[in-house]
This record gives sequence, structure tokens and C-alpha cells, in this order.
Amino acid sequence: MSRPIRAITATVAALLLATACNSTANSNSPADKGSSVRGVTADAIKVGGIVSMTTASGYSKKDTDLGAKARFDRANAEGGINGRKIDYLGAEDDGQDPAKNLAAARKLVQQDKVFAIAPMSSVTFSGADFLQKQQVPTFGWGTIPSFCGPTYIYGFGGCMVPMPGGTISQTWPEGLKQVTGGAKGKSVAILANDNDAGTFAIRTYKQGFAEAGYKVTYAKSSVPATSVPSDWSAYTKELLRSNGGKAPDAVVSVMQTPYNIGLFTAIKRTGFKGVLTDPTDYDPGLLAKNTTKQALDGVHILLSFEPFESSTPAMQQFKADIKKAAGGKDVPLNMHMMTGYMSADLFLAIAKKAGKDLTVASFQEAADGFSDTGTMVGDRQLPRGQKESFGCGALVQLKDGAYRVSSAFKCYPPIPFK
Repeated sequence: MSRPIRAITATVAALLLATACNSTANSNSPADKGSSVRGVTADAIKVGGIVSMTTASGYSKKDTDLGAKARFDRANAEGGINGRKIDYLGAEDDGQDPAKNLAAARKLVQQDKVFAIAPMSSVTFSGADFLQKQQVPTFGWGTIPSFCGPTYIYGFGGCMVPMPGGTISQTWPEGLKQVTGGAKGKSVAILANDNDAGTFAIRTYKQGFAEAGYKVTYAKSSVPATSVPSDWSAYTKELLRSNGGKAPDAVVSVMQTPYNIGLFTAIKRTGFKGVLTDPTDYDPGLLAKNTTKQALDGVHILLSFEPFESSTPAMQQFKADIKKAAGGKDVPLNMHMMTGYMSADLFLAIAKKAGKDLTVASFQEAADGFSDTGTMVGDRQLPRGQKESFGCGALVQLKDGAYRVSSAFKCYPPIPFK
């Protein structure tokens, strides 16, 4: 039995308990012998997604849905998976709200009867326990603890935020060495939101940067996750005095774009000349506004996939698929599209290996020992990916209105998470 996943709030915990008690998993489990397979017919496999399309801060991951659609559309155009087409229902909007995330999971499984959920993209994943108990293969970006350990939940880049006993990806600190000229004698300050994802991000990145040789002068998850601060002075004052009264060499923000715009603008106004870096602002659409472009100019952004600037066959295929799914339009590419695309891609790869007789049991058997190489997230391997990251990534810098690779896509050995 998989280890329990902690509920985000007491209210959600109660909802999860009620769901578990009232579910029909015992009588309709897709793994039961002799029962029909939920979401699978002779010619189709039903899949749905959960995505934060709208949020209180205005940040949206809606293009995750387009990315998944693009990959599923190509699979269908190529004849489907072992003779079955993918019936992609699109993504439910959880509004980045724990209760809505759980409600979306319940709807997709109990009402829409999906075989799998791909993608699941939100900073909250309160539906994880429910999906695990209902034996629903679920795919997303493994940046929250729910993707680390459960047997039916998969991160397309592996487990990015492991529990003790797992490992930590060193892509960010090792990649940053290319920017700072090494870590010896260099310091970093790390800031995150006061939510579940932020707490785990601080815990892991604090250890990761220290292991890489950086001096971590500040590491807090203290910025309200419900609204972007209008005054950043309290945060900048602490950050820029954390290195023995001086500024650190690099400020690491583990927050979403609206927060990064405010934080980095405030830091730049102080005259800070060090490195600014975050994991979210790789989005050409951000360049459309001069204010946004100026706020993020010079920032180095972490990617856990090949940069769009790459010219590999896989990247060329991705761009063609996105354009086709967007109705033939050249839309600005962003990391949300990649999240949806690679979530769908991993699901499709495992489903293909499972063969014509597709059940949850055959799917899980195919996942156990699954591996492939040369993907846009590196070499994939399961069940390793449910305990540790695949360890691959790059850094790009936004400079003078364009993204440029500042640390090439590479895979790094992970470190034990203590």
C-alpha cells in the first residue's frame, strides 16, 4: 500500500475521508477481474485533465490543456494506441483551489469515467489520495510531494520534490554554476510562497544549493500565496542583507510570474547587480508587454526540458504539433504547453507498452520497468521516476527581449534528500 499523502487543509482532509467512505471502488475497481475497464472501449481510451486555468493572482496554466491536446491529436492521427483512439475530454479548471481540485478528480472518475488523468497541473493536488485509491493513472509535472511515492501517480520528469529517503535533482544549482562561474565563495537567498509547494521547495532547494557548494544565506516560504504583495520592501530588506549584512550573489525565487515581476522589480530598484533566477518565467508571451519584459530582463529561468531554442527532431515535432492543435497558428510557446505535452507523452508510451488488452493492471505492469531515452526531458525510467527526478534540465536567460540558453540541457546525478 502506498504511503499516505497529507491533505492540505483540515477541510480537504474531511472531504477526502468522506470520498473514500462513499466511493464505489470496491465494486467497480478497474483492476477487478471480470469487471469492465473504466474509460476503455474497443476503439477508445477516455482521458481527462485537471489544470489551474484561473487563479486569484491572475496566473494561468491554461495552455497545459493545449499541450496535451496536441500530443493526443498526433497519437490519434497516427492510428491511436494499439488500435484505440484517445478520447481527450479536455481539462477541468481547479482555480488553484484544494476543494475544486478534489471535486474535479471526483467528476472525471465517477461521472466522466476516465481511464487516466493527463495532465494534472496545479500547485495543489488534494485529489491525489482519491485518485490513488481509485487506481487512476495520473500524469503531471512532479513538482509537489503527491507525485513522489504513490503507485498510480507519475511525474513526466520524475519526482521533483521527494520525501526523506528519496533524491533531489541538482539541475538548478549545477546549471547556475555556469552562470556564476562556480559555487565556491558564492551565496544564494531563496524565497517562496507560504503554501505546501513553497514549503517543500525551500526544504529541497536549500539542501540542493548547499550541496552544490553555495552558501545559503536565506531560505523562507513567507510570501502570501493568495495575493501578490503590493509592497515588497520587507522581503527585499531581508534578502539583500542576508549575507552578513550584504546582498547574496544570487536571489532564487520559487514563485509564479506575477510574484516574480513584483519581487525582481523591487530588487532591481535597490541597485542589486547579482543573479536573479526562477523556475517559471519561460514564456514568450511575457515579452508582449514592455513592463513585463523589463521586469524579467536578465533573469535566468530553470527548465526541466529542452529549451524551445533547441533544433532537435523532437523539438521540431513538438512545435509542429502545437501549431496544428492551435488551428495552424504560430502561437507563442510556453512551459505549460510542454507540461501538457509531456504528461500526455508519458501516458501514451506506457499505454502502448501495455498492449491491446488494456486494464489498470496491465498498464501498471507496463509501467513497472518502463524506460526510454532521448526524450525532451531526458532518459525516462520507472519506477525510479516515482522516487527521484530524471535529473535533466537547462537554464535560459531573458535578455534584450529574447531567451538565450545560459546553461545547456544536461542531466546531473541526484543527491539523497535528508
